[in-house]
Amino acid sequence: MLRIVTDGAADLLPAWKTEYGIEMIPVNILFGEKSYLQGVELDNEGFYKLVDESKRVPKTSQPSPHQFVDFYRKIAKKGDTIISIHVTAKLSGTYASAVSAAEELKDEFKVIPIDSACGSLGIGLMCREARKLERAGKSVDEIVKYLEDIKYKVRVILTLDTLEYAKMSGRVKTLQAALASVLNVKPIAVLRNGDLSMAERVRTRKASLERVIEMAKEEYGNQPVYLAVVHARDLNSGQSLLEDAKKHFNHKETMISDLSISIAANLGPGTVGLILYPIE
Repeated sequence: MLRIVTDGAADLLPAWKTEYGIEMIPVNILFGEKSYLQGVELDNEGFYKLVDESKRVPKTSQPSPHQFVDFYRKIAKKGDTIISIHVTAKLSGTYASAVSAAEELKDEFKVIPIDSACGSLGIGLMCREARKLERAGKSVDEIVKYLEDIKYKVRVILTLDTLEYAKMSGRVKTLQAALASVLNVKPIAVLRNGDLSMAERVRTRKASLERVIEMAKEEYGNQPVYLAVVHARDLNSGQSLLEDAKKHFNHKETMISDLSISIAANLGPGTVGLILYPIE
């Protein structure tokens, strides 16, 4: 049987876990001496509440190889194949943990770890498409080839509303140019080919949301896409961005999702962005 696994840096629409049989290994969220499993012991709203109360941004850490071994054994039976699709290895050690676990379990399961070179709902869409391909009769090798090809064509473009979380976390090195500025800027960050880089700095929230759409349009033109919006505790801005974006893209399907805790912990509430996933 084919199992599809991802991690807590991926975002999935609520129905996808059941509908497409996608398993998610949680990220570790560390508040001082206390550790929480994302989505198991701490949900998004609970996370923001803890930050508001403590005035601290937690640290996040990838699942360890041991956690992966336990997780794979829990969700799979001997002889199963597991395609394990994870957040870009340039920003996290999650993929490396999956590789270590795959080697340890090679006599029990065929585990194929994949570095998505992506994050958020981009990974979620890769997981969904992998299952759809399996149901269409594609082989594991064909599914893996598809994933390796598509991952460099998926784009995540985000704008931050506040720089406070990025300052407190210190994890997003690519935003240091914006953090050093005394201006009240709204940075736009792009996740491309596994790297998160600060593309531009815009003065106002309205201008930053407009620029996110312009940047995506410059890259995708009229190409058919799945069009997704993600937001961190700002559904209104997310919905507004999606409605505006619909006018500009050749979209087969649109969707909106909360941004995962592990990403929001470093970028902060009010972060909103587009994810463009090409349809081939």
